[in-house]
Amino acid sequence: MKGKSLVVLCLLAACVGVGYRYLPSWYNPFAPLQLNDPPGRITQFKLRRLDQAQCASLLAQANQQKFITTTPVADSQGECPLTDVVRVRDFGPVKLSGSFLASCPLALSSALFVSQQARPLTEQYTGSTLARIDHFGSFACRNIYHRQNARRSEHATADALDISAFRLASGEQVTVLRGWQRDSTQPWLRAMLSASCGYYGNGLGPDYNAAHANHFHLGMRGYGICR
Repeated sequence: MKGKSLVVLCLLAACVGVGYRYLPSWYNPFAPLQLNDPPGRITQFKLRRLDQAQCASLLAQANQQKFITTTPVADSQGECPLTDVVRVRDFGPVKLSGSFLASCPLALSSALFVSQQARPLTEQYTGSTLARIDHFGSFACRNIYHRQNARRSEHATADALDISAFRLASGEQVTVLRGWQRDSTQPWLRAMLSASCGYYGNGLGPDYNAAHANHFHLGMRGYGICR
């Protein structure tokens, strides 16, 4: 029986090995991440596994393909030191209310989220094009909720972006604060927040707590917590 069990295990291992060879790269968690990989747990897993060199290479490709425009920023010291951060200028055709600092993972995740989900979801739900994203910023040297004894916020390492509103090509501005309560825009905003789960470690909105009533907090900690 032991011999037969060993043979079965070997056959299963062989089948798994052959299967991985012929899986599309976006279904194979061990294949390198590509910018056209669809959103989901496997893409999120790959994003988490990137080292700095891999992230920087993909971010450079995203710049070349006009998914995002970034410029390098010198490392800084102090109470909240920053290393390997960039300044995000825009997401290609989607402009920003202002540039913001971002770690490479935040910049890359945001570029994929905007190009793969935010833009098509906006057209699907509103019939208009996403023209601009308004935000409250990314980097802030502080603890969570500004509490003295709490751990450092994701903002202290430029690993989170707070989005406050979306502007459409039609000229309409939809804020998270008011849009979340409107029947006409709530489904779209909920779809946008839900879609962020495929890229960020956490996406927190008005249903999470009162502190997030007026913005989406998109951060790199965790593994797909969206609420």
